[in-house]
Amino acid sequence: MNTKLVFKLNGYILLFDAIAMLLPGIVALIYGESSGYAFIPAILISLIMGIPLILLKPKNKAFFAREGLVTVAIAWIMMSIVGALPFFFSKEIPNFVDCIFETASGFTTTGATILNNVEALSNCMLFWRSFTHWIGGMGVLMFVMAIAPLAGGNNMQLIRAESSGPQVEKILPKASLNSMLLYGLYIGLTVLQFVFLLFGGMPVFDAITTAVATAGTGGFGIKNTSLAGYSPYIQGVVTVFMILFAVNFNMYFLIVARRFKTVFKNQELRLFFTIVFVAIVLITLNISGMFDSILSALHHAAFTVASIISTTGFATVDFNLWPEFSKIILVILMFIGGCAGSTGGGIKVSRILILLKALKREFVSMIHPKSVKTITINGRKLDDESVRRVYAYIICFVAVFFVSLLIVSLDKFNFETNVTAIVATLNNIGPGFATVGPMGNFADFSILSKIVLTINMICGRLELFPILILLMPHTWKRN
Repeated sequence: MNTKLVFKLNGYILLFDAIAMLLPGIVALIYGESSGYAFIPAILISLIMGIPLILLKPKNKAFFAREGLVTVAIAWIMMSIVGALPFFFSKEIPNFVDCIFETASGFTTTGATILNNVEALSNCMLFWRSFTHWIGGMGVLMFVMAIAPLAGGNNMQLIRAESSGPQVEKILPKASLNSMLLYGLYIGLTVLQFVFLLFGGMPVFDAITTAVATAGTGGFGIKNTSLAGYSPYIQGVVTVFMILFAVNFNMYFLIVARRFKTVFKNQELRLFFTIVFVAIVLITLNISGMFDSILSALHHAAFTVASIISTTGFATVDFNLWPEFSKIILVILMFIGGCAGSTGGGIKVSRILILLKALKREFVSMIHPKSVKTITINGRKLDDESVRRVYAYIICFVAVFFVSLLIVSLDKFNFETNVTAIVATLNNIGPGFATVGPMGNFADFSILSKIVLTINMICGRLELFPILILLMPHTWKRN
């Protein structure tokens, strides 16, 4: 383990955290809010911790998969703790565990909250809360790689550890250029949504916080009713962009490069839109009697499906009141999540696709034992190691799910609350059902449960392996 290099990289993360906290400080100056002073000690602590780490001089730059996984795991835990300091110092969230829960929910783009009254927060804290979504959406280490390659030619180890999906594909040969391109697309789509929201008459502050929260597929709203109080136009814009941010960003590069056939033939993308379309149709038909017209039902069904499958978590209505059929569809979408290479959470459509193809291969092998069937994705053969990793991910996911459920069940909430609380945090969704529904929150859970749910959010964002490997004693042994 190249420990010095791991901590040096995390020093840069602390420096980035300090710089990021300048923005909500500026918001505090604009609105004349005294709570903005809370960012000063938080920034100083980030610098005091980060600068000595940056000054470390590793004997070598050897950086392999183990270092990448450990670096990412430590970075996201550290970001959640340091990022929680402004909430705590301002006393707007008095309990430090609650502060960490809220911040981890932000950085991991989960959107679960412990706040009973979101509107009681100052504007600078509301901005910081939403901005953490944008920082965590594409990945802070991805941003660092874009502006300052740190590990020689081994930057892909960091990107693979932080990126979503079973496989990470480079669009451009250099990892740093790859990161710059993805962040350019990310910023471009965020600005585009901001402009569309302004065009719909949304106030500037509301448009900024909504755009960055949508971009990160996080879902922190600045109103207690989420987006229910805004116009159908604004809700429609958010619906479209939630879907766009749940798509693999490589597709946008291909569109810019006019490789439309490649985009159209992408199997993950086609399956994703098929799932979205079928879910919207089924839910619309199921809830049509609850609204004034079929168009109104379609509007809210489309928004909710987009919100759940993209793992954003915004709401226009309390879908907790919908029929069981629609709620079951939403639970299924919570597990599926967005595409690989997107800012969405969940298991990912690509893994579902691989599992379906692997299952088909097993059935064919049962009928024709001597046949040799290979799994192909988008015309390319998928090696057995990739399939094995998907199996390993599912096994780890199930194990973490049930262990977490067992611990959270000590709080004696009902089964629906406990299960969907785990689903919502482990898949980075945000809201669940019952007590943790779209108009509810996680405030009443015990300290122990909140710690477990916070770990779930980080595990879900990093897709389990970095956190699990961090806990293994073998990880810390010298080569």
